[in-house]
Amino acid sequence: MTNQLSSLNKTLYSLLPKSIRYSVVVLFCGSLLFSCSSGDSENNAAESQEQTGLAHQQEQAPVEDDGKGIGPVSSIEVSENIDDALAAEGKSIYESKCSACHTLTDEKVVGPGLLGVTEKRKPEWIMNMVINPEEMTKKDPTAKKLLAEHLTQMTNQNINESDARALLEFMRLNDLQAQGK
Repeated sequence: MTNQLSSLNKTLYSLLPKSIRYSVVVLFCGSLLFSCSSGDSENNAAESQEQTGLAHQQEQAPVEDDGKGIGPVSSIEVSENIDDALAAEGKSIYESKCSACHTLTDEKVVGPGLLGVTEKRKPEWIMNMVINPEEMTKKDPTAKKLLAEHLTQMTNQNINESDARALLEFMRLNDLQAQGK
């Protein structure tokens, strides 16, 4: 069996032109050298470039935490009563854009469970988090803590202000129902 493989290898080798044989050897040696490199020089170069870039950036002033978050919603009025039509619209949005990562209980899936969120956070914060998750997790202290705890950046679902308001109303309804009201 070994003799047959050896003769097959010699036959195939003799059929290949000399330039291709050398190319194969060069590619193999180059691949071997590349895969054996420690990568330290690449890592050091990236680190020094990152450090240089950071050294030239001005330190940002700390954001004052008013509990409303970072985004377009600075003030929102919510009535004591739930707007059922708005909550129904919010439920539809939740089911299509939020339910893959969030439950309506306090159970964590990818992101935190939403039960009690309207009691823990201001309405503006909730809406800004839904509308503007990337900037919130970069600048808002509460959102930063949530990102550190859950280790996953909330996906921007391209939700506008009116959809965020509907989601807020649905979360208010969910929290009231959980309290038996």
